Amino acid sequence: MNKLKIFAVVSILCLSFSGISRAEDAPNIIKDIKVNGFVSTSYNHNLNDPDTRKVNYRPFNENANSFNLDVAELVFQKEAAEAGDIGFRTDIMYGYTIPKAIRSTWPGVTQSADDDFDIQQAYVRYVAPIGNGLTLDMGKCITEMGAEVIEGYDAWNYNYSRSLLFYYTIPFTHTGLRGTYKFNDVATLTGEILNGWDNVIDNNKGKSYCAHLMLMPVSNTMINLKYMGGPEQTNNDTNNRSVFDVNLTATLFERLTLNFDYVNGSEQKDPNNVVTANGDSKWSGLAGVVRYAASDRYAINIRGETFKDEDGARTGTKQDMWEVTVTPEFTVKKNLVIRPEYRYDVSDKEVFDKGKTTDPKVKNQSTVAVNVFFYF
Repeated sequence: MNKLKIFAVVSILCLSFSGISRAEDAPNIIKDIKVNGFVSTSYNHNLNDPDTRKVNYRPFNENANSFNLDVAELVFQKEAAEAGDIGFRTDIMYGYTIPKAIRSTWPGVTQSADDDFDIQQAYVRYVAPIGNGLTLDMGKCITEMGAEVIEGYDAWNYNYSRSLLFYYTIPFTHTGLRGTYKFNDVATLTGEILNGWDNVIDNNKGKSYCAHLMLMPVSNTMINLKYMGGPEQTNNDTNNRSVFDVNLTATLFERLTLNFDYVNGSEQKDPNNVVTANGDSKWSGLAGVVRYAASDRYAINIRGETFKDEDGARTGTKQDMWEVTVTPEFTVKKNLVIRPEYRYDVSDKEVFDKGKTTDPKVKNQSTVAVNVFFYF
């Protein structure tokens, strides 16, 4: 019942955002609101067979040897594309595999099972009549950083499990103000002023800043240059965390797609973190994906990556990691996709669970999974 009440409140807010000022305007506004959905389910199996029934270093799909409701999502939006247009977007999410770090809750508040319901995105959009049109968004948004995404009806990744770079080198969501300006078909620039990494409520008095330059120098090739920096430590406005991210996507011969992601990050020492209390920390990584679409219904996606957590700031352990993932993709019907997957992770430290909780940890982890998702 509580979820139904929340759903009703959010729907009313959505209508308010869209500019309803008189009762007789409601039918015209409602007809412009689009409704989309996404449901993802899976079965994960950890071949290490740990008693913990977990997949280590997978915040988004950590439950092993289990069927999972990954996420169910409804999206309400009113598009705004032309100068002077006003719109909004609200993503209502329910699921057991999305980390609580991204959720719209007050920092430090104890969360219950009901917190598996969340407002993943909620922002108001206005296209200011400046030049070609300056798009302004204010509210909570999925991050610009990284090559992979939090999956939904309008975007999903080539592999079911996400990369180590996605999990550990960048934030997931932001709350703040975002502006996007498209200069021409080659260059688009986005700038943001934010509460920080996954902070719906800011944890200090400072703000973080993000810049994203999208370039398409030639057809079928996209280059993304991204930077984010600012104070992210609780009650500390001076020690900064910064990340530089480069993504490259190129499509060759129509069916072969190459994707590369490079991340380099650093943070000044954090006195509240026992791992990095005595000095600054650095992390970096490189990931590459090859996708071959043999037909409209079948594709094969292969990812390889390396990740260096030099000071243990991101994973809690000083380690070098790498992984290889193979994900066939079958489109059963237009809106139904099945993805079996095999993944092999390796660390230079013994960090993966295996067998009983009293057994020593090991340096590798193999997993298999089947993911089924539907979208509209």
